[in-house]
Amino acid sequence: MLLREIKNVYEIELKELYPITEIQSFFYLTIDFYLNLPRFVLATEPNLTITKEEEQALFKTLSKLKLQEPIQYILGTANFMDLDFTVDSNVLIPRPETEELVYWILEDLKPKKDKKLKILDIGTGSGCIAISIAKNLPEAEVYALDVSNRALQIAKKNAVDNNVEIKFVKKDIFQLQSINVDFDIIVSNPPYVRELEKEQMAENVKKHEPDLALYVPDSKALMFYEAISIFAKENLQLGGFLYFEINQYLGKEMKVLLEDNNFSEIELRKDMFGNDRMLKGIKE
Repeated sequence: MLLREIKNVYEIELKELYPITEIQSFFYLTIDFYLNLPRFVLATEPNLTITKEEEQALFKTLSKLKLQEPIQYILGTANFMDLDFTVDSNVLIPRPETEELVYWILEDLKPKKDKKLKILDIGTGSGCIAISIAKNLPEAEVYALDVSNRALQIAKKNAVDNNVEIKFVKKDIFQLQSINVDFDIIVSNPPYVRELEKEQMAENVKKHEPDLALYVPDSKALMFYEAISIFAKENLQLGGFLYFEINQYLGKEMKVLLEDNNFSEIELRKDMFGNDRMLKGIKE
């Protein structure tokens, strides 16, 4: 079958579910993953034909896309900070907004990049934040904490695959007082979507990404941030940095929370979409 004909099938079958640009992205990711073909292949070889066996993988992927399964879970991989990460439905899919948080941290740490900084990522999931930081700051001692055994298994695999050393910790932040390390940096992208906002989420997120990593009760929207801020207040060195990815609607509340926990020079930043998304405070 001609590859361009399969591309047309993707566009027809998925047009009611996704924008055309996203459908085309799915198709190109799929042919790259299964056939090792670049996205411009149809421009140079418009009559390229693939075998029946090769077709099967493409149509199997299409069937899962029609059920709104995320392409990253179908292929089992996601790109973040130019690194590849194994992902499945036990961990969140890394997102571009989180890359912005990591870039902010790395920019702040440029003057200290040769120092043996101690850095903790709380709620590490796939390990994308911790591993990306470790990759860019090879002198740092990076810790990654999560309550989920499966998430930690995936994060450990990703650390090995990306050739970095991470100290993994299985703990529940709500029951944790210390891990006997004074950190220079603590960062977290915890669950922050309120139940009242759930209906705004895309169907592929609601159906397939882990509720444990996404949602918080409406009445306890800042529960993770409160626990992490208290932990950071006790386990950051004086002058240490605390970074959060946050709910775009709760920027003011988050600034007050950090102020109440004796953090200063609090900075709230917007993401690429113009939403309040990142927050930094310094321990006084």
